[in-house]
Amino acid sequence: MPYYKFGANDIFNNTIKTHPKVEFLIYKKKVYYNREIADSGEFTSQALHTGEGNVSLYELNVDRPSGQLSYPFVTKNGTITAFRTVSTTEFNEDFVYGDTISGTYPLTASMSRDYYALGSTRTHITALKNTLNYYKYLSQEYEFSNSVRDLSSVALNLISIPSIFYGSEIKKGSVDLKFYVSGSVVGQAKDEKRNGELIQTGPVGSPGSGSVVGVVLYTEGFMILTGSTALSGDHSENYVPAGTDNPKWLHFATTGSTYDVQGSSFSIDFEGTNHVPTLTMLAHAPKGELNHSNNVTYLKNSEASKTPVTGALIYREQSEKEIKNIVSSSFADPTGSFEKQVYISKIGLYDKDRNLVGVAKLATPIRKREVDSYTFKLKLDF
Repeated sequence: MPYYKFGANDIFNNTIKTHPKVEFLIYKKKVYYNREIADSGEFTSQALHTGEGNVSLYELNVDRPSGQLSYPFVTKNGTITAFRTVSTTEFNEDFVYGDTISGTYPLTASMSRDYYALGSTRTHITALKNTLNYYKYLSQEYEFSNSVRDLSSVALNLISIPSIFYGSEIKKGSVDLKFYVSGSVVGQAKDEKRNGELIQTGPVGSPGSGSVVGVVLYTEGFMILTGSTALSGDHSENYVPAGTDNPKWLHFATTGSTYDVQGSSFSIDFEGTNHVPTLTMLAHAPKGELNHSNNVTYLKNSEASKTPVTGALIYREQSEKEIKNIVSSSFADPTGSFEKQVYISKIGLYDKDRNLVGVAKLATPIRKREVDSYTFKLKLDF
């Protein structure tokens, strides 16, 4: 088998920047991710053991009965190894050496929404204070506290998007929020300036149109909505835990068991940003080389059965075996003039010790004659 070493100009390392589209639809207390519906399996009603609107990390326990799920575990020993959720005190006092410390799978994630009423405690918002103030150079709307409002006390709506949905950051300017009432859009907000300001862009002439209703933290995956203008005065629902109110950006993405929202729905559209490392390799099949095959079909039927020369100190195949002529001709018999040719269907990749580490398969085998020279482009995404 011939081996070829990649040259200095045959290997390229690149990074591909992609922007996958993401859509969340919130309707009747449920969240739907990219309009997917949870698949039912043979052994469970939800093959991934997650509901709509969730993704399963690693997609473990696919279609396994609920009582037979795999789970992570460690045994308490002298290495003091435990899960991050187990504190040092719990590790020392709740477990003895030899005990099994276990967790649960699958690990899932989905968008979440937190509503903070006027003057309520808000540890999550306080934790974002320095981050918000850092982005003031983009817009004054990021300022945590100013003469217009103070995020430590004003009523606000926090939308949290886990990074598994967007990668390294949400693409700037791609956020599009829609507030529906009875199937009609009563409010739409976009970042038209690409500076993080969510501006109400529609419907044209609607209450609050043209105003800033919130901001986006693109790298961190948060949206803070403060718009308190009623988007529709002829509709009222249980957007708040107790009582009713008109549609407002403060009530955007209302979901959960404490609310009874039936006539409203919400959509969150954006694009993520992923940087995919890519390895490109050029495998060459030079002219005049790679034109012989050890496949038995390469020889005539009568030749393949010829026995090799053997002895106490020798093993030699018959050197005069005749190769099957497969050159195309206008006639069934005789065939065209003999010419060595093979069909390349696979390319093997080896490490420096000639261990096979990968195989690239061609969708259609390529005919290789002695006068042909080919270069195959192999690409691997990490």
